[in-house]
Amino acid sequence: MKLFSLFMLFGIDLKKMVRSIAALPGFFSDYKRLKAELASDEGAMKIGRLYPVLLDKTDSSGTATGHYFHQDLLVAQKVFGSGADRVVDIGSRVDGFVAHVAAFRKIEVVDIRDLHSDHDNIDFLQCDFMDKGSTQQLGQSDLVTCLHVLEHFGLGRYGDPIVTDGHIRGLRNLERLVSDGGRLIVSVPIGRPRIEFNAHRIFSSGALASLISDDFALADFAFVDDHGDLHTGVDLAAHQAELDKMHFGCGIYDFRRTPPGGGQAIRGAGRAAGAEAGQPVLSRPDQTLRHPSEAGKI
Repeated sequence: MKLFSLFMLFGIDLKKMVRSIAALPGFFSDYKRLKAELASDEGAMKIGRLYPVLLDKTDSSGTATGHYFHQDLLVAQKVFGSGADRVVDIGSRVDGFVAHVAAFRKIEVVDIRDLHSDHDNIDFLQCDFMDKGSTQQLGQSDLVTCLHVLEHFGLGRYGDPIVTDGHIRGLRNLERLVSDGGRLIVSVPIGRPRIEFNAHRIFSSGALASLISDDFALADFAFVDDHGDLHTGVDLAAHQAELDKMHFGCGIYDFRRTPPGGGQAIRGAGRAAGAEAGQPVLSRPDQTLRHPSEAGKI
């Protein structure tokens, strides 16, 4: 393990520390200049305590790439255009996806850890979702989401018990939540299959589609690659071997529960442009997300 990674385990970011030390002369130079300016202006606001923020000058203005940025926006747009009567989310990021959805509708949130929120559009239930009894409390919903969560079940990271098949138990409970004709949207890390204890599992790109029950069919698939770029409308079956070469991607699976007698939806539906011609899917990043007004097209 690299030295930097070892220190990060204990919350010490050596790279950030070195950059901060290097930025100190600039901070004190600016401070000296500000004091001189204030001395010549009797009505100016006075300096209170020092609050050094040393790295914003060289950092970018924000992060508009990567797993959470893309999945949270994409799936929130899917929710916006879904017309669902009820949306239940299992463990997704509250200050990302949940906040996006709560901006325009009510969402029910389930997590093993507590959540303190008085937002009118967020209803919260605390429970261990690996427990089969958790679904009995929730009933069924026509839209269930679970983003970057399933990979953690049973690894103890969030206070859950150590269970080797925790991800499968969680998936079965997700299935139970979805009503006939309903929708289940799940994202997990994809690439070379492995456990990186106690952080997460990484699944092969086809694992989730093979583990889910026959009552569900994959209607749409998207993914974020190792460079943080989004690819939408991908034919999973046609590109599975290529996807499994990634180190740490993010697969976004949009499953539909087939109504009784309704016939099977098309697995791997939604071929990406260029897929028919055999063009490698990883060469076609699609970083342009639709405006919410077009969300019904997703």
